[in-house]
Amino acid sequence: MSSTVALPTDTQTTVNLSRRPVFPFTAIVGQEEMKLALILNIIDPKIGGVMIMGDRGTGKSTTIRALADLLPEIEVIADDPFNSHPTDAEMMSDSVRERLSQHQQVPVSRKKVPMVDLPLGATEDRVCGTIDIEKALSEGVKAFEPGLLAKANRGILYVDEVNLLDDHLVDVLLDSAASGWNTVEREGISIRHPARFVLVGSGNPEEGELRPQLLDRFGMHAEIRTVKEPNLRVKIVEERTSFDQNPEVFLEKHINDQHQLQHKIVEAQTLLSSVEIDYDLRVKISQVCSELDVDGLRGDIVSNRASKALAALEGRTEVTIDDIQRVITLCLRHRLRKDPLETIDSGFKVQKVFRQVFGLPEE
Repeated sequence: MSSTVALPTDTQTTVNLSRRPVFPFTAIVGQEEMKLALILNIIDPKIGGVMIMGDRGTGKSTTIRALADLLPEIEVIADDPFNSHPTDAEMMSDSVRERLSQHQQVPVSRKKVPMVDLPLGATEDRVCGTIDIEKALSEGVKAFEPGLLAKANRGILYVDEVNLLDDHLVDVLLDSAASGWNTVEREGISIRHPARFVLVGSGNPEEGELRPQLLDRFGMHAEIRTVKEPNLRVKIVEERTSFDQNPEVFLEKHINDQHQLQHKIVEAQTLLSSVEIDYDLRVKISQVCSELDVDGLRGDIVSNRASKALAALEGRTEVTIDDIQRVITLCLRHRLRKDPLETIDSGFKVQKVFRQVFGLPEE
């Protein structure tokens, strides 16, 4: 399970009142597209993260924090700042690997899956970490001050208003998310550490779009809109009020749903490596990408990965056409070439071509 945000199988959901209560993921009303994209990235982080674009006040931050809180604790090396995995070499820092190769005892502890917020004003040093050159030269040791990427290893890195973040920093985040490693080099000294995390960006389209080259690097793109149905709006307000008034009772009410979803995600991660996708379906996915004139092959790869993750989530080892249909808009809508004169919605365009290629009737 080296490619996943590791979830132990002996999970038990209990209401923990020693820390600040978080609105439960299973109590969030609507926004199914966003919730599905986030869960699929937890099952397979190699999908490449999620970009969530939508109106203000639609619960983007609430949903992401709720997902992080839903995930059970993971095993980490207790004295390691990178949340190193006790047994998986791919998710260990070089120092831990060295200690294990010398048969040293390493203390293991458990902690919540880290959820790191990246502030808009963060510098590259704050994100990547810094090397103390003075200490390195005077004491001959690699003195490294870990940054936010180190804290986010094996967890979720959340960037609110990612479209306002400096393009260079977005590049750094996407490179680390893709490679799984962060390398800091200064004055001839180089230090690297594992940085495997699910990158989640959110933003409001009114405040500017991301450059297409950067947008393409996000695996999935969820669009969320303000709920228009009055009855649904009332339900959302009531749920939030109920939680604010008595978090303990509200959390207790949803504890079984939380536990069931947590268990479902754990099982999906285990099942993922067994999921197969038929060759004909793969050809048709690539045909859809080709007919939509999608640049590169990221769209093909992500659509395949997301379809498999969805099949695993539903406890199946064979991908169906329905699985592909449910994820392909999320995987491709942000990769289409923008035509300023076009009035057709990008999601509708993806579905239209999908139906043509797969021989399904028009809705």
